Amino acid sequence: MSPIAITIILLLVALVLFGSEKLPVDIVGLILVIGLVVTGILTVNEGVSGFGDNIIITIGGLFVLTGGLIKTGIVDLIGRRLYKISGNNEFLLTALVMSVAAISASVLKNTTTTAMFVPVVLGLANRARVAPSKLMMPLAFGAILGGSCTLIGTSTNLAVSSALQRYNMPPFSMFELTPVGIFTVVFGMIYMLLVGRKMLPNIGGADESLTEQYHIREYVSELLVLRGSTLIGKTLGEANINLELDLNVLGIMRDGENRIAPRPDERIEAGDSLIVEGRLANILNVKGEAGLEIKYDFELNDRALEGDGIELFEVMVMRNSRLVGQNLKTLNFRRTYDLTVLAINRHGETFLEKISGVNLKFGDVLLVQGNRKTIEPFVVERDFLFLEDVSASSMRTAKRPWAIAAFALFLALSLSKIVIGVEVPLAIAVLLGVMLLLATKTVRYAELYSLIDLRLLVLIACMMS
Repeated sequence: MSPIAITIILLLVALVLFGSEKLPVDIVGLILVIGLVVTGILTVNEGVSGFGDNIIITIGGLFVLTGGLIKTGIVDLIGRRLYKISGNNEFLLTALVMSVAAISASVLKNTTTTAMFVPVVLGLANRARVAPSKLMMPLAFGAILGGSCTLIGTSTNLAVSSALQRYNMPPFSMFELTPVGIFTVVFGMIYMLLVGRKMLPNIGGADESLTEQYHIREYVSELLVLRGSTLIGKTLGEANINLELDLNVLGIMRDGENRIAPRPDERIEAGDSLIVEGRLANILNVKGEAGLEIKYDFELNDRALEGDGIELFEVMVMRNSRLVGQNLKTLNFRRTYDLTVLAINRHGETFLEKISGVNLKFGDVLLVQGNRKTIEPFVVERDFLFLEDVSASSMRTAKRPWAIAAFALFLALSLSKIVIGVEVPLAIAVLLGVMLLLATKTVRYAELYSLIDLRLLVLIACMMS
């Protein structure tokens, strides 16, 4: 059998395996490479050559740069701004999602763009009362179209550019594909908005499993209005906390125990305690957004938040726990347990009391901060059921300038040949951006490799071989 026939047969087998989804895509890629080597189509060195290509480093680095944008809350901020502009207008929201996806994919890569915006778009669909499928498919299409605009927009462009060099031809420049790509994006969006949008399935709706899958649990927490906050002097209606911060204000505590109903015309004052309900990420993100701070039982600075061994956990109060029927104040929780409760989730129920005064019930989920070793004895004694380590949900809003600077550095170096006539390889440019993220602790070394989709890298390497 000729080498061409063997290659075609192996490719058809790979396509069937891809379509059946019985095996992970990276495993299928490895099987294809092994088949080509065993049949003599490729030598061993040729079979593994894709793993040593600089494209793998470039794509892996882009995953980390994207992780920096996610860790600092920039992606979540974009989502809130999109809803502020579009409101519940499905047509406008679809257009904005596709536009942002296309622009992001042109510089972030279409795969990473889709992955980082999936939770954001699910949240937008929930708030706008739109079926998730009506926005998820436009997100995917926008990312695919936008990826065609630049060299780094899609793995295919990078692979073709690398192949050109093997045949002694000049590689693509960063924006060589842009003129054609822009036309593709414009006409693709027009089609989707005028025709394709009407053909999208109406799947998802208020499916609770979607929110559970993406960890959207509602917490009630107490926020302190800091001096210098942009909210001081504004009414609740003017502050529009629900839209700006995606938090629902349940009540205001002022001058000790005085409870004020959250009327739209009630003005916010320095020192007010706002009882709010919202997602974990939004509660943890408040200080960087509007001069608010989670109200602790004791003063807690950023160093304490980032100290060695200090993490965020979700724990559930067990049926026979000594906590049942008592509140944090009577338990002297901080001193007794050496843990700090930041928020409480009571499924299907909200409350207007200060967090320290809430009588705990079986099934309450507490968002606590402390050392894992401190929690373990109480888990053993069945006071708590350990649910999850949610430390990664804490946004590093103070690091946003560094996340943006790292990406700007990468883009600037990738354009160096056009600007100053000196070419900096893309792999080196992206690695310098990653080094900046690590040096400033915008991305921590312990989480570095968790940001990289190794399955995709293996698949790309196999396909290049």
